[in-house]
Amino acid sequence: MPAPQGLIPILATPFDVHGELDLPSLRRLTEFCLASGVDGVAINGNASEAFALTATERRTVLAEVRNVTAGEVPVVVGVNAMSTVTAVEQASESADLGADVLMVLPPFMVKPSPGQLVDFFGEVAQACRERGAEVMLQDAPGPTGVQFPVETITELSRVPGITSVKVEAPPTAEKIDAVVRTCASEHFTILGGNNAQLCLEEYARGSTGTMPASEFVDLLKPALDAWNAGNHHQARDLFAGFLPLILLGVQPGIAWSVHKEVLMLRGIIASSTVRAPAKPLTPRSREALAAVLAALPSPLLV
Repeated sequence: MPAPQGLIPILATPFDVHGELDLPSLRRLTEFCLASGVDGVAINGNASEAFALTATERRTVLAEVRNVTAGEVPVVVGVNAMSTVTAVEQASESADLGADVLMVLPPFMVKPSPGQLVDFFGEVAQACRERGAEVMLQDAPGPTGVQFPVETITELSRVPGITSVKVEAPPTAEKIDAVVRTCASEHFTILGGNNAQLCLEEYARGSTGTMPASEFVDLLKPALDAWNAGNHHQARDLFAGFLPLILLGVQPGIAWSVHKEVLMLRGIIASSTVRAPAKPLTPRSREALAAVLAALPSPLLV
């Protein structure tokens, strides 16, 4: 499998009004992303409320998404563990259940040194290689507080089985610039995250993919296609039209509710329910979101 790149949305995890997994909605969401032309799908990540999912639910989500994708695109699965042994356990189980790529956060309860990061990811990658899966480094100092030096990413890019990095350390474009200079290749790709809010600048610096939330991928895909075709002005014009929606979806505490509210209003999922400590939208926040949706040049709501 080539190293992951392109548009790879992080799927929301739909819950019903009682807070239980809503599998029909999850299937519709996966089908919506495939119909939008994505290059992969990701689950059990930060935007999936992975912090609020049980181990059984994580397995169920993976099984359902694998059934829908049926090998059409790679499935990326998040790993968030606080030690090497627990990360290896979580990654190995996901690989055995069909994950193609493991998007792995560094442990952050006890902050690792650069040397410990190399050891940690090396052990996880070895376990995944034995199961035919790849590892994506997730450089996300916002939620983890862990600094990921460029030199460490470069060293890890040479480790067999580690094939990509998702850079979410601001300023992301500058860090991507530095990483591309030292380790970008056909075997190691650099992607952006942070809900794709700076994805065009990241592409301009050499990234070859982005991993946003899932509710606007049908708008983002034409912008990325225009960029990749060299039509940069058109891409920026398209992107500017829905940037306000992207920015609403990066607000701490309510980002998950924004993603789900839009998906619900679009008829893709049945409920915008989130699990604590994520917060539901207040009536005023719903009004603000409705105003942004109404102003989009390409209406999402039909």
